[in-house]
Amino acid sequence: MTHDHDLVLRPTAAQREAALNPPPGRNGGDLVVETLAGLGASTVFGLPGQHALGMFDALRRSSLRYVGLRVENNAGFAADAYGRITGEAAPLLLSTGPGALMSLAALQEAAAASAPVLAIGSQVPVAGLGGGRHGYLHELRDQQASFRDVVKSVHTVRTQSQIPSAIAAAWESALTAPHGPVWVEIPQDVLLAPTTLPVVTAMDATPEEVVPRPELTAVAADLLSRAARPAIIAGGGVVRADASGKLLALAERLDAPVVTTFGGKGAFPWRHPLSLQSWLEDRHTTDFLEDADVLLVVGSGLGELSSNYHTFAPRGRVVQIEADAGKLESNHPALGIHADARLALQALLETVEPREDATAPERVRTVLAKVADRIAAQDLGLEQGVVAAVREALPDRAPSFWDMTILAYWAWSAFDARHPNTMHSAQGAGGLGYAFPAALGAAVAEPGRPVLAVSGDGGAMYSLAELATARQYGLDVTWLIVDDGGYGILREYMTDAFGEATGTELTRPDFVALAESFGVPGVRTTPDTLAADLAKALAQPGPSVVVLPALLRMFEPTHL
Repeated sequence: MTHDHDLVLRPTAAQREAALNPPPGRNGGDLVVETLAGLGASTVFGLPGQHALGMFDALRRSSLRYVGLRVENNAGFAADAYGRITGEAAPLLLSTGPGALMSLAALQEAAAASAPVLAIGSQVPVAGLGGGRHGYLHELRDQQASFRDVVKSVHTVRTQSQIPSAIAAAWESALTAPHGPVWVEIPQDVLLAPTTLPVVTAMDATPEEVVPRPELTAVAADLLSRAARPAIIAGGGVVRADASGKLLALAERLDAPVVTTFGGKGAFPWRHPLSLQSWLEDRHTTDFLEDADVLLVVGSGLGELSSNYHTFAPRGRVVQIEADAGKLESNHPALGIHADARLALQALLETVEPREDATAPERVRTVLAKVADRIAAQDLGLEQGVVAAVREALPDRAPSFWDMTILAYWAWSAFDARHPNTMHSAQGAGGLGYAFPAALGAAVAEPGRPVLAVSGDGGAMYSLAELATARQYGLDVTWLIVDDGGYGILREYMTDAFGEATGTELTRPDFVALAESFGVPGVRTTPDTLAADLAKALAQPGPSVVVLPALLRMFEPTHL
């Protein structure tokens, strides 16, 4: 009897010839790039360093496109966005020690947002591994220990023959739900040594599916079918699983109102009669969700932001679908279903009984009207106008990337993403400097489509070097910088808490002149001209900068 795997393992005549006569001039780095290509990668991000030169030398002998950024953390943000946009594992090539460590904040964001980043770093030579103090350049006692608490999995290579399997295992880990960053490290001498190993061809690294247990979805379907006031919270897991269509179908079948988390922006149509939009930091929304007798939470751990700073206290039954087992019931008791959002929603669609509730749209309108009245009472016309101007200027399917800045905090609640997987921010880990380098990664992923980055002046200072990257590769990214003279949200927090702010005021450059010094066109705008200036910049090919001097305020919180 012939088995399928026998056929797969039997090389062809051409494969045997290629294996017996590999091309000369290859090193361990070639095994890295050949494996990546064999797994389906087409683009890699990174920054060269002395220990990693074997990988970078091999790039010129490969078909992979290399996009180099100026700071390792920014390269990590670019890879993060590439992974979010494409759903593919984004390779990130780094050097040992300082170069590797500079990526940690970006990898933390990728972990929090479930972005598949395949980070491959070099290491000191094999003789220096093991924690001894040999005095090698960039030496750390245990480099992978710095990554182990951040990434999904760590993979160490000590010989060239281990390279393909280690990278394939890391690739599979990165793309198994929940997606996330992984770390592979390879010693310098392993990368540099000549190799006679055959060229790596197609690799098998199929991610495992996280399938829901049928007895749990049967119980969930029964609860939802019999509910009097069901509601749904849709998180980023719905977007990552490409399950927004199934979410819409389920909500309509149940007549269940839906609120999207900040990570789940675009998972449900903003103007749908059942849409509570994203006003999670509002007590009116929190009250509505607490009143649900059955609350379906899909692709969210109900963390700090999604729970209105842990003031949310559901009174009904909670059903939680989550691909990250560690998030199941981590904040609220629930019927926990460990599963990919798409597969679980499909199972529910096949088993729920349709229910009709003519009152649901009216209850939704009532909540949104209360939210609107609360905001209207706070004299925030400038802020609402700026959000509206950005929405007017941005093409519907153009992705946007938002730094941790006041305008982004507004956008989490008030911005209509219009399509899933088009609005992304650094709200997972909450670090500064995400927006612009992430937008560059998205522009690499979808060339020809305009991309928007939104930063405050404080966050922008983290990423100014990448104006050179944007110019070098001609990337279609428009960078909106809202200049309020410092760390605006921290100024507001400290003034509210202590009566005055410390360490928040910043000396800034002339951002327009600085952009132009990189060969990037810039314009200074006003709230009244923002929509037109931003639309014009987005319509032009290549990078551009739009600077808006404005002092924006946040709406008052409801959790205090």
